[in-house]
Amino acid sequence: MGESVLANLRVLLGVSGGIAAYKAAELTRRLRDAGADVRIVLTENAARFVTPLTFQALSGQPVRTGLWDEAAEAAMGHIELARWAQRILIVPASADLIARLAHGFADDLLTTLCLASSAPVAVAPAMNQQMWAHPATQDNVATLSRRGVDVLGPAAGSQACGEFGPGRLLEADAIVAEIAALHGPKLLSGLHVLVSAGPTHEDIDPVRFIGNRSSGRMGFAVAQAAAEAGAQVTLIAGPVSLATPPGVTRIDVRSAADMRAAVLAQVPSHALFVSAAAVADYRPDAPAKQKIKKSSAPEGFELKLTPTIDILAEVSTLPQRPFLVGFAAETDKLAEYARGKLERKKLDLVCANRVGTPGCGFDAAENEMLVLWPGGEREIARASKAQIARELVALIASRMAAREATA
Repeated sequence: MGESVLANLRVLLGVSGGIAAYKAAELTRRLRDAGADVRIVLTENAARFVTPLTFQALSGQPVRTGLWDEAAEAAMGHIELARWAQRILIVPASADLIARLAHGFADDLLTTLCLASSAPVAVAPAMNQQMWAHPATQDNVATLSRRGVDVLGPAAGSQACGEFGPGRLLEADAIVAEIAALHGPKLLSGLHVLVSAGPTHEDIDPVRFIGNRSSGRMGFAVAQAAAEAGAQVTLIAGPVSLATPPGVTRIDVRSAADMRAAVLAQVPSHALFVSAAAVADYRPDAPAKQKIKKSSAPEGFELKLTPTIDILAEVSTLPQRPFLVGFAAETDKLAEYARGKLERKKLDLVCANRVGTPGCGFDAAENEMLVLWPGGEREIARASKAQIARELVALIASRMAAREATA
């Protein structure tokens, strides 16, 4: 699919300063192998890590490194390049480059091109894991996302500084796959899609609650992938700290009861419901109206829990139910438990992922998935949650089309 989607796509590849800049050379080759026409812009700092000659040889085009190139700028070359681009892709995107883009700087050729071009922009961050986690970086990334910039990754793993964590540049194949998905066919064009994401918090008292470790990333990635596929997406989000994907309508909730009310209100107007939220199975039977003081129960206290209503099972009984996709997070017997959920709740599709695996699932940037439906199954290999979501959306579209064909 990648070759036909990227064939003749005019990609302006910007390379910012960082040790991961050397990986942009491999990416240049992979993009050209996929049929893209690639032109390169290096920042001044990027040229300290990699040379223009390398990229000229790989792209077959002259490489630009600055605004003050008299020969190139004689005919306003940077404007010509901005108009030429159909996609701007910045790999790697350093913390500094992300900050300058977020604040609208145009103090070098690359940032100037981003402001002067109408082409969609994608950034693939690469930096130390502490820099990635810093609130300033996260705010800058959120700002770019709100403006419609596609953020690819980062992955988690070992870093050149010797540390381990999120901030590692996605591999070239993954970046090509994500760009192909962004420019691919609109498989859900015009469809109204409802997605739930994140945990729910069930109050014990005004201070404490019970919840789970869901970060909401998978559900948010599905919402973004569905929007990219042309759907009109409504996202019902539990308490998470994530930016709303571009073009997605968001409804924030807190408890399982809040989530249920929002889903039941929205689901009649949607053709597809992807229930990715990790809704609490139990809630405190009688939440205290005031903070429970430790001195009032020095030996501890018992907490009586009551089951919450199973939202997905309830939706599956509706007379005009949408196409239903559930999630199953399991620690063992993955296929067995997921198949049981599929049949018990009469779902159209269930996505099973094993939790407790280091670097995968809850609290992680990556995931892997076993997707089951009546009479079939498919494994989605470990990758970024954004890439997993795009593969999942394509599979959902395929299954919906198959159901329509046999209806």
